[in-house]
Amino acid sequence: MSAGPLDGVLVVDLTRALAGPHAGMMLGDLGARVIKVENPGSGDDTRGWGPPFVQPEDGDRESTYFLSTNKNKESITLDLKSSEDKAVLTELIRRADVLLENFRPGTLARLGFGTDVLAELNPRLVTLAISGFGHDGPEGGRAGYDQIAQGEAGLMSLTGSGPEDPQRVGVPIGDLLAGMYGAYGVLAALLERERTGRGQVVRTSLLAAVVGVHAFQGTAWTVGGKVGHAQGNHHPSIAPYGLFRCADGGSVQLSCGSESLWRKLCAEFDLDAEAEGLATNGERVGNRDRVIELLESAFAQIDAETLLARLSAAGVPAGKVRTIDEVYAWDQTLSQGLLVDVDHQTLGKVQLPGPPLRFFAPSTDGETETTRREHTAPPVLGADGDAIRAWLTS
Repeated sequence: MSAGPLDGVLVVDLTRALAGPHAGMMLGDLGARVIKVENPGSGDDTRGWGPPFVQPEDGDRESTYFLSTNKNKESITLDLKSSEDKAVLTELIRRADVLLENFRPGTLARLGFGTDVLAELNPRLVTLAISGFGHDGPEGGRAGYDQIAQGEAGLMSLTGSGPEDPQRVGVPIGDLLAGMYGAYGVLAALLERERTGRGQVVRTSLLAAVVGVHAFQGTAWTVGGKVGHAQGNHHPSIAPYGLFRCADGGSVQLSCGSESLWRKLCAEFDLDAEAEGLATNGERVGNRDRVIELLESAFAQIDAETLLARLSAAGVPAGKVRTIDEVYAWDQTLSQGLLVDVDHQTLGKVQLPGPPLRFFAPSTDGETETTRREHTAPPVLGADGDAIRAWLTS
């Protein structure tokens, strides 16, 4: 069993809320030792975000929000305005491979840990700095929150039932993407450090992360001059591709990303694949409402489970819309290691969403999975402070 590909890497995590902690958890999931530095008394902001909270007997309540993004970490509390605690952080930085921070631009420098100081303390240090809108530029100092970033970066204009119904994504996707891009940048900087012997600063932002996943909607504008808008559960460039109603108030999702899939779909439900205005994807996109009406009419007397079985038998990609509890009960989810058991200091044994990566070692007789299986629960506030201080002075 592997301890993870980042075993031996020390990460000092000064971040709070979600983007930075998510990056830290990703590195911890990969085996890095992540020491989370929190404010005395209150700790990370997300310790107070709820409900839902979990109330252990004779103890402080635990926020499920905090639990979602802080496994595989240790916790120490430091007051960064205290000279004694700043000395502890200084020693942590000397030993660290990676420092994570998501203060407003300039805050870390005002605390005495600007990039020049960090480079002097530890020339090999890789620093990840996550901000709301970038560290420079005309709005570089703006506070960044996911809801605001989803709107400012265009994502809400693409999400919703229509152009007049902008909607946020159901999870704080700007934060999560910034954390993912940040972890990706850290790994690249660590790899480059192997060649140069020196660390560097990696910067990303919620704005950059959301713009970074505009994908075809970005080039539709930059190259094609077309501004995308929200249009519900159907794809703007592929048809049929979306959510379709069927009998008993049910629905299914199906995706015809090629002409061969369209023909398979039509053959299964006795539809004319070459009908005027429907023969090519471009024509179907232009006549999307007609396509939706045609298919929902064909599906009107078929319940969802039967419809999904028929689509599968015909070779047409399809699926249901699962609720969160259904996802975590699904045997396919469990087979991928996406639910892990951990022992929490106050809650006891709990289950958390598992890491999305798996690792395998090839061999002459197949593959051996080397994915890390043992994980630690998110720490209670300051749980590891004494042990970390003792280690620093040993």
